[in-house]
Amino acid sequence: MKFVCFLLVFAFYNVSFAQSNSIGIFEKAEDIGHPKNAGSSRYDAATQTYTMRGSGSNIWFNRDEFQYLYKKISGDFLLTADFEFVSPKGNGHRKIGWMLRESPDEGAASVNGVIHGDGLTVLQWRPLRGAYMRDPEDEVFYAKKTVFRTVQMERKGKSITMRVANWGEPLQEVTTQEMPYTKDSVLVGLFISSHDSDKVEEARIWNVRIDRPVPETYHPNPQIKLPPLQGVVGCRLETMNVFDGKRMVIRESLGKFEAPNWMPDGERLLFNEEGSLYTIPINGGTPEKVKTGFADNINNDHGISSNGKMLAISHQIEGKPGGGSTVYVLPLAGGTPKQVTEQTPSYWHGWSPNNKDVAIVGKRNGSDVYNLYKVDVNTRAETALTSNTTGHVDGPEYSPDGKYVYYNANPTGTMQIWRMKANGTDKEQLTFDEYHSWFPHISPDGKWMTMISFPTDIEPNSHPSYKKVMLRLMPVSGGAPRVIAYLYGGQGTINVNSWAPDSKRIAFVSNSEKK
Repeated sequence: MKFVCFLLVFAFYNVSFAQSNSIGIFEKAEDIGHPKNAGSSRYDAATQTYTMRGSGSNIWFNRDEFQYLYKKISGDFLLTADFEFVSPKGNGHRKIGWMLRESPDEGAASVNGVIHGDGLTVLQWRPLRGAYMRDPEDEVFYAKKTVFRTVQMERKGKSITMRVANWGEPLQEVTTQEMPYTKDSVLVGLFISSHDSDKVEEARIWNVRIDRPVPETYHPNPQIKLPPLQGVVGCRLETMNVFDGKRMVIRESLGKFEAPNWMPDGERLLFNEEGSLYTIPINGGTPEKVKTGFADNINNDHGISSNGKMLAISHQIEGKPGGGSTVYVLPLAGGTPKQVTEQTPSYWHGWSPNNKDVAIVGKRNGSDVYNLYKVDVNTRAETALTSNTTGHVDGPEYSPDGKYVYYNANPTGTMQIWRMKANGTDKEQLTFDEYHSWFPHISPDGKWMTMISFPTDIEPNSHPSYKKVMLRLMPVSGGAPRVIAYLYGGQGTINVNSWAPDSKRIAFVSNSEKK
């Protein structure tokens, strides 16, 4: 349902290696330790992919040789990227990954999240300038022949945590290491070393994200953690191919925007920002405001009818119960909204394929509990689809054939994905795991379902902002969900259906603190 998002503003440039020019989101690329063969780093803006070439004897002992692509950052941060060597053959100890480093000095203190050519996965560190890297016998590592694709590094104060994942799987924690750094600002970036002075290795890195988590406030009782600070967010608008996980950032802002819908023409996205709706080309550009008449307090529950002609919105009316969210419909091209729901709060979530009914979530008759309803957009007649008295239900969405309504609910304690027949009968649980999953969205061809999955430590009734969340994909015919994206987000990320008409891509919003 309702709130928002953010991030750093990144400038993406398609430039070749240059000592003094920015490369993508990074400030500089250089060879560390004077390797025998020069390395290079470049960024392809069309695919938002980095290609790095590097030589070097090793990143080990008391000095290093490698190619480094980096920027200076202070405070806490979350680094995530997908890595692969271009050649499947090479020295088993060649290295790629994320690096935190005090300086470009060849013997500088550093913390390295490393994927080796033979699959050895390790967090290695040099605690002081000129000291030896910690021996593998002292480290926690994975020794696998299958090379991990995703590497994530998180800094919280002096603690550095490394996580890794194969495609489709949740992130696994390798280890956390406390570092005796006295400097808050460090160099952060991508690296490659061939472990062979005579050879230059090449790697591709994509889905590169540097997120700045919103700081949390704390209660005097250390056992009670208060919610994250509000109002210090910004957003990225992203698209992604769900079958290979490759993501594209098409818009960034220090302001708040949320919940993209893919337009029927397949060439634009619709999203809400500061109470209004805007469209933007899928390759980026200047947003255009949609004419919605008096409705100037629109939240993140909006969507397009099956025939592509109508738009449903949820507009907040001040002074009404529960924030006053009320459902309206209007022509997709813009116009004067027509009211659909009488009682508040009401949040739209799905159009029926008949283009006459909508599925909403709302509170009725003074109840403190949300339930799901079908509403006729012409007569305003409501039909209850659930009779929930405890827990929470949300996110109702019709299947393309109109036979089912998919939704999320937590009668079992964790928030799981469910479905029922369109008349509210034969309720069936579809997911069975430890994550709290919200907002099932069905692809136009009816074959796939996406969802956002929150970590296990949140309140099951909530879908907060500013969390390390996953987007997951599941066959509608049945099967286990697989992870297609790791991101910092939550509320406002994917509240409404954002499938492209081709049933191959989705759009979503990710967040990060303004810095």
